[in-house]
Amino acid sequence: MKKATLYVIALVTMVILLGACVPTTVAKKDAFPLMYSERPLSILVLPAINMTTAADAKEYYLTTVAEPISYAGYYVLPIEVTTDILKSVGLPDTELVGDDHLRKFKEFFGVDAVLFVRIITWNTHYSVLAGNVSVGIECALKSTTTSGTLWNYKGTVVVDTTSSSGTGIGGLIANLIATAIATASADYVPIARRVNYMVLGTMPYGRYHPAFNADREVQIIQGDMHGHK
Repeated sequence: MKKATLYVIALVTMVILLGACVPTTVAKKDAFPLMYSERPLSILVLPAINMTTAADAKEYYLTTVAEPISYAGYYVLPIEVTTDILKSVGLPDTELVGDDHLRKFKEFFGVDAVLFVRIITWNTHYSVLAGNVSVGIECALKSTTTSGTLWNYKGTVVVDTTSSSGTGIGGLIANLIATAIATASADYVPIARRVNYMVLGTMPYGRYHPAFNADREVQIIQGDMHGHK
């Protein structure tokens, strides 16, 4: 094969690889048209569905979700109060909530939408040379009027806990110990807060936000979003 042909193949391959690294974006109005047509104002957050083995993930996560939704311009019903009410009336687990329940939320609470959250990652990863802590969620906002999905998105934040402050054998040992301690003692709540702001930041603004209905052309990443630190 001639060198020129090999050069062209290599160039095309490089272009394809570079193109694959560029995330595809979409305007909010095209990604979530029902948000702009229904214009929900009030949101009820259901207890998260915990898909991980971390038993306390659901409780910790719920302390982080109301603030970013409020900042986005929506009224969020007090989560602790609504959770207690739902338990008292015998509502089934969030996994079993169907379209008929959505209409009852409209009737009982007067809310426009219900937020479903799946915790898909809540764990630590530690190897001899590296460590990290990750929190990942998948969200869906559903209408209590039509039962349709108004908005949905998912994302993961990974925090690197690897230590690299020392050199030589002594430094390597110190780094291993520091990495193990940092990974084991990592606080999940700030990481969950970060992933919430990242994921919920793709939601079109609500009527309490000054940019309400002015973010139609704002571009967001299509698909999953990942953050690293």
